[in-house]
Amino acid sequence: SNRGIMPDIGGIIQWSMEKSVTGPCMRLGCFSIDTRFLWRYKGGMKTKTSITLSQDILRAIDAHMGGYKSRSDFLETAARVFIEHLKKKEAELRDLEIINRHAESLNDEAEDVLGFQAPI
Repeated sequence: SNRGIMPDIGGIIQWSMEKSVTGPCMRLGCFSIDTRFLWRYKGGMKTKTSITLSQDILRAIDAHMGGYKSRSDFLETAARVFIEHLKKKEAELRDLEIINRHAESLNDEAEDVLGFQAPI
């Protein structure tokens, strides 16, 4: 298993590359991203840029390069994973808003269904 640390705004997130029944997955906290999605877009057009990072982040990246061919490759993968994490959280919030908007009718329906259950 290829393990490493990826800096996050709130601290350090542990991740690992694992082969699962459905294929390779990258696990980050409580969610997973199919790495086939990540690798499919890595060959696209690249733009050279410059960023400033603290030395401790650079040391952490260098210590956990693993199979990455460059810091750019490492950081691009980290950014893709984090962006997918943000998208998933946004979708979860939208879903929660929908559920909350319809909570009363959903609860009424659940109570109605439970009324049809035979006592145990």
